[in-house]
Amino acid sequence: MFTQEDLKTLASRGISEEKIKEQLNCFATGFPFLKLSASAAIDNGILAVDDTLAEKFLAEWNEYLAQNHRIVKFVPASGAASRMFKNLFEFLDAEYDVPTTDFEKRFFDNITRFAFYDALNDACVVLYGNTIDGLVEEGNYKEVVAALLGEEGLNYGALPKGLLQFHAYEDQVRTAMEEHLAEGAMYAGNAERDVNVHFTVSHDHLPLFKDLVEQVRPEYESRYNVKYHISFSEQKPSTDTIAADMDNNPFRDSDGSLLFRPGGHGALIENLNDIDADVIFVKNIDNVVPDRLKDETVKYKKIIGGVLISLKKQIDAYMAQLKAGNYTSDDLKAMATFLEKSLYNRNEAIDTLDDVQLAAYLLKKFDRPVRVCGMVKNVGEPGGGPFLAYNQDGTVSLQILESSQIDMNDATAKALFEKGTHFNPVDLVCAVRNGEEKKYNLPEYVDKNTGFISYKSKSGKELKALELPGLWNGAMSDWNTLFVEVPITTFNPVKTVNDLLRDQHQ
Repeated sequence: MFTQEDLKTLASRGISEEKIKEQLNCFATGFPFLKLSASAAIDNGILAVDDTLAEKFLAEWNEYLAQNHRIVKFVPASGAASRMFKNLFEFLDAEYDVPTTDFEKRFFDNITRFAFYDALNDACVVLYGNTIDGLVEEGNYKEVVAALLGEEGLNYGALPKGLLQFHAYEDQVRTAMEEHLAEGAMYAGNAERDVNVHFTVSHDHLPLFKDLVEQVRPEYESRYNVKYHISFSEQKPSTDTIAADMDNNPFRDSDGSLLFRPGGHGALIENLNDIDADVIFVKNIDNVVPDRLKDETVKYKKIIGGVLISLKKQIDAYMAQLKAGNYTSDDLKAMATFLEKSLYNRNEAIDTLDDVQLAAYLLKKFDRPVRVCGMVKNVGEPGGGPFLAYNQDGTVSLQILESSQIDMNDATAKALFEKGTHFNPVDLVCAVRNGEEKKYNLPEYVDKNTGFISYKSKSGKELKALELPGLWNGAMSDWNTLFVEVPITTFNPVKTVNDLLRDQHQ
């Protein structure tokens, strides 16, 4: 199946022949749908935080910060923002020359409200010797869009979201990346005022990110009285997946070489695993707000951090007790209740276990990474949802699932999906060490049966592409998990350029 040249290619990427055969087998067999037990809801997997609990968890987090633990804010920031400008690219290719669709009209009617307006105006003057107002007055709308998206102008059509100007202030304009620096200083700075922020970026954009960091770091360190430790990583070539033809054989390019594709955000579990930290916050690059709206975001970041620490303390105490063998039957029952009622990890066969078996089972379930995920009320935004789902060992636990993982031809599963009250805004905080400070090897906790197959084409030939289990889906399947309800105000993604016109981004 593989030539000597193929094997050299695999070796250069750090991919084993065994892994490729495993991926090709996935194309042949597909991925099973996940079996649902219930939609997660308030008091069934989702914790609602009242004022009393909020005070408790805020105090828990502030105490943890004071102990100078290593906390990292992890921000997936790779990928170009081209999809954000899809409608404007279509306008450039359209046969008409004036804004016609509602999207195009809204963009131009509100163009002065974009944070990048001044930079775009300067680009138009350089490129065309005219201002935006002058070009619009002449009917040269497409020249304005070309200046925004094109390489000779701002090049926003090829840049990542993290480098785009999102918000305008009286004294500055901030990119999405800068907003993450500001946000990190507000909830992840320890007693020494160290703030660790890690961005995953593409290879081509890495120099641009580094340049911007060097430009803005002194200002933000002075503004927030912190010391930033900013790091970057790229998606590893070893996490790329092989493409297959329609017969599930390796797809070969026109020159006969194997074709590899990025494995999706699930590949970033490797990057996350490389982070040296006790606690890691995970949040997407485009979900940021200006300072005037950050208070609630920061409050709930601290709250979910406090929930995590509270859970972790109890888990670590139970693990120490189990390892020491210092427990009674009543202690084991209390631990089993905690596992079921606080971590929502359920096992119908648990009552059949004797004390020795139960202790071993509890230790295995406690001895895993822990994550607490913010969940917002479902208002129709796209995204995965929180469910109680069956695992391969027959247990039921909390999972974040995408619609593609659920069999919509199954009436019961479809009803549970449609009944969901909350969805996932990608708002996570993770504990990645056990009580003895030993770091977990995160790839060991991935459910490999939760990948996804999509259909693409290359050089006019159809192909199958394989996406790895998503970072907050199957890649964290075997973690201890709890969901916490957070306000919808903490979720402000920018999927299209016009989303920057929402009040939350003004």
